[in-house]
Amino acid sequence: MDAPSYYELDEDAARQSINASTIYAEYRRTLEAARPYMGGMYWKKVGAYEYLTKTGKGSSQTSVGPRGERTEAIYADFQSRKAPLMQRLEALEASLVQAERYNKAAKAGRVPNNVVAVLRAIERHGLGDNFTVVGTHALFAYEAAAGVRIVEKALATVDVDLLWDARKRVQFETTVKRLDRSVLSILQEADKSFTRMELQKETAVNDKGFQVDFLRRIPEGKDPHPYRLTDDLDDMWPVQARRANILTEAPRFAYPVISQVGGIALMRTVSPQVFIQFKEWMSREPTRDPLKRSRDRLQAQIVQQLLDEQRLIA
Repeated sequence: MDAPSYYELDEDAARQSINASTIYAEYRRTLEAARPYMGGMYWKKVGAYEYLTKTGKGSSQTSVGPRGERTEAIYADFQSRKAPLMQRLEALEASLVQAERYNKAAKAGRVPNNVVAVLRAIERHGLGDNFTVVGTHALFAYEAAAGVRIVEKALATVDVDLLWDARKRVQFETTVKRLDRSVLSILQEADKSFTRMELQKETAVNDKGFQVDFLRRIPEGKDPHPYRLTDDLDDMWPVQARRANILTEAPRFAYPVISQVGGIALMRTVSPQVFIQFKEWMSREPTRDPLKRSRDRLQAQIVQQLLDEQRLIA
């Protein structure tokens, strides 16, 4: 009899995963709704005129426009909506903390803690849509959606690959300019020991040796090259990856995943079908390490089995 490719998720763990995912989905929805209302808003007098001014983190200020009917309406909306949104967000954050304690007690998750912490930090700053988890770690999203545990030998890896979406460059640059933060500094919120490797500027590594690799497609059209994620001289430079254009253009698959200590984050990856196709291609690459080719083949077979058995819905 062939060895199993995956195991059923414990009933208590499965139930807690569903509960935690529900709370996290509402937390994310509220966070996005509240994002425009973070910071402050006041009337700034300049000579004989008043201008509505939006404040952000640090000392950042943005002029919304001169006082008038339009800006008065914006100000009134801001004042009426900010307080209830922030109160709801605070309540959901407390519920999420409690859910994460239950996750840990029920052993509902096993995603490496660093992976979930990095995804949470990126999401918190509104950059989640710009990065896609590719490679082995995508299996955690698939198994979470299927309610199973994939065998360990298919999961062994020491780094996570984040594909930067060059198609969304303008949106990305607008967001990071508003944040006035480097991507590396956002990773350091997840783990302050993250630093950029000197000879591999696409890689951030922490003091435990865990790596985050930033990838990009081979430049097309107006894609800039080379490209640093922000103006910060110490920030990350995504590296070109073969056939990454296929992953960039692939349909997305997103599902909440839970860490070994109960933390929860949304993992955005590629559709299972594209994962299978990509892994099958990698398993045939003659220049790739034979052990990795064998694992690629196994990973493709497992995801195909989950689809065939309708445990995973594409």
